[in-house]
Amino acid sequence: MAAAVPGVSWARGAVAVLLLLLGCCGPELAGGLQDQAEQFFRSGHTNNWAVLVCTSRFWFNYRHVANTLSVYRSVKRLGIPDSHIVLMLADDMACNPRNPKPATVFSHKNMELNVYGDDVEVDYRSYEVTVENFLRVLTGRIPPSTPRSKRLLSDDRSNILIYMTGHGGNGFLKFQDSEEITNVELADAFEQMWQKRRYNELLFIIDTCQGASMYERFYSPNIMALASSQVGEDSLSHQPDLAIGVHLMDRYTFYVLEFLEEIHPASQTNMNDLFQVCPKSLCVSTPGHRTDLFQRDPQNVLITDFFGSVRKVEITTETVSLDREVAGFESKFPEEELATEPLKYAEQLPVAQIIHQKPKPKDWHPPGGFILGLWALIIMVFFKTYGIKHMKHVF
Repeated sequence: MAAAVPGVSWARGAVAVLLLLLGCCGPELAGGLQDQAEQFFRSGHTNNWAVLVCTSRFWFNYRHVANTLSVYRSVKRLGIPDSHIVLMLADDMACNPRNPKPATVFSHKNMELNVYGDDVEVDYRSYEVTVENFLRVLTGRIPPSTPRSKRLLSDDRSNILIYMTGHGGNGFLKFQDSEEITNVELADAFEQMWQKRRYNELLFIIDTCQGASMYERFYSPNIMALASSQVGEDSLSHQPDLAIGVHLMDRYTFYVLEFLEEIHPASQTNMNDLFQVCPKSLCVSTPGHRTDLFQRDPQNVLITDFFGSVRKVEITTETVSLDREVAGFESKFPEEELATEPLKYAEQLPVAQIIHQKPKPKDWHPPGGFILGLWALIIMVFFKTYGIKHMKHVF
């Protein structure tokens, strides 16, 4: 009988011990790696989308268009591109004949914050903004000929922001004073989105009267909802402007915009901070929110998980060795030239200063009809003094 080789026996024993360790500790090691990965990708999403809807027409609803454009401006500034934004405006206030400053929509009475800008891409306008089109956008049930800009091309890794503003009541929101969407229809649309794997997490914000009634019927998972008023309360307007003749924004969206102006793409501000932006002392109404359907704790949900785009960056202090050719190429440049200033986010328009500053004094202009009335007075005095027989000396 052949004798056992010592080296072979040792190798077999080492393999057995290794297999035993893997069998015992393998799940724990894999679980640790999975926990690290989930911590790094804690939001669980890979892309962001926004559906912004203004449902009101006519000049006296100027503030609803300004509400929507304010949110549009904020999400674009924080990184969501136009290709991932579906903007629905029921009226074009920038080109309205009553607008004293065409091609502008202001959110403050000083007229210094133009939320219309010069690169607005409106996807659904005027009479295209209907309940049917809105529900088709959410559920993806749209004709094949619909252009890409009018589609919500989200998936099961998409975080979606849905903002709506207009006139509403207990359990409904009006579209252009001709039709309405109910809270049941909206809840069923969100359930279709979940069943069709069209979102990972969804943030629903509505600024309207009795807005909290619109999220009472939600039953789909991973939905967080905010409203500007409770059932039985009105959502009030803000910032009246005498030159334009209407209110420029609603109170709730005004303070949300002021809050978002302090956010940058790397902010660690969470959703609990957003819940507190407009207390009843400021909004007059009582804002509400609902988080029971949402799986994560709102304190762990960043504002940029919905209002910004995904930027997954891992910072390391380890030294990375480069190839010799690359290292030789970089060594040609002196260190002084390679030194750069620390990157900073571009300074945005100081909305907080604009809101609290005093309005600028305007240049005096004679009121309408003043010149005509002055000439009429001169002619009356002339006739009374000289009579009509001296008219030939005038003409």
